[in-house]
Amino acid sequence: MSHKLSSTKLLASLMVAASAAALMAAPAVAQQTADSRLDVVIITATQREEDLQKVAVSAVAMPEDQVSAVFSSGEDVVALAARVPALYAESSNGRVAPRFYIRGLGNTDFDLAASQPVSIIMDDVVQENVVLKSFPIFDMDRIEVYRGPQGTLFGRNTTAGIVRFTSKKPTEEFDYNAQASYGSYGTKTFDGGIGGEIVPGVQVRGSML
Repeated sequence: MSHKLSSTKLLASLMVAASAAALMAAPAVAQQTADSRLDVVIITATQREEDLQKVAVSAVAMPEDQVSAVFSSGEDVVALAARVPALYAESSNGRVAPRFYIRGLGNTDFDLAASQPVSIIMDDVVQENVVLKSFPIFDMDRIEVYRGPQGTLFGRNTTAGIVRFTSKKPTEEFDYNAQASYGSYGTKTFDGGIGGEIVPGVQVRGSML
């Protein structure tokens, strides 16, 4: 009889100890779960700023630090093809007249000036002319690539998707950046931007290449 009671007490003690250990571990697990959450990435695929994880659009966003890392050596816009899945860019004229493809769909016309199913947007302005699509990339806040038809919100020439560039905007705080590079054949590049509040309520920003 005493042996049976001892076994029962031992089992009860083990259950209490296990419950206490589980309660102590719960906050640690919760802390690890909170720490492992992804950072919020803001995009404007629906014409307003939203969390990338909550938007029903296949999109890739490159924040300012990634953009600077890619284009700090003077790379042109074609360099995006190596950074964004399903995006391909090419040019048979150097930096001029690049052609973009998303998921294999792009301009197959021999006329470089023909409309393309991939729309290039710079600060909410569509770069329809083929020459404008070869603009240098500097002083950028972010680059977004939307894969798939976007005609509902962005109109024509978006059958394959959109490559959207957003330059840095002036803020109340003083901000500046500058970078330079030197390459083969005497190639040199320099770009920078500076901005801030000049009088209460008035902010300006300038950039140069």
